[in-house]
Amino acid sequence: MKCPICKIKLSSTILYNVEVNYCTSCLGLWFEQEELRWAKDEKDKDLKWLDIDLWKNEKKFKISYGMRLCPSCRVPLYEVYYGDSGIIVDVCNLCHGVWLDRAEFKKITEWLKQKADNEVLNNYAKNLFEELVEIFAGPEPLREEILDFLTILKLLNYKFATKHPVISKLILQLPR
Repeated sequence: MKCPICKIKLSSTILYNVEVNYCTSCLGLWFEQEELRWAKDEKDKDLKWLDIDLWKNEKKFKISYGMRLCPSCRVPLYEVYYGDSGIIVDVCNLCHGVWLDRAEFKKITEWLKQKADNEVLNNYAKNLFEELVEIFAGPEPLREEILDFLTILKLLNYKFATKHPVISKLILQLPR
């Protein structure tokens, strides 16, 4: 496989327990299908429940034909906005691989942390319901979906206690 930017052979490495390919020159990363999600989940277990489906929302979906070639398929990659992060990633329509330029993985995980904080506090019921539905409908295995559901419950507890310490203290003092 060759780097879509530098055109040199990609090397492989382990990034958060996931084998990925990278360019030794530009430090771009090539994730095969699902590897980006796996690496993100391994980097921060609290983000495991939050997945971005690049193709989900057609109204917000922004795609353009790119100039880079897929390292695996050698067809043109498409430039796609990663959710509403403002980060543009390169994706292959055939193999569903994702190319990230230098430091984009870090930017994505930082954006996901901010999004998770906002989602847990402001859209708690919606996210909890969506994760409950995913327990029965996937897309991940049952065990993973249950863990995602429990993660949201745990995060809400932490966020609520941090944001409202007085209320949390009063709740803890209630008789059981």
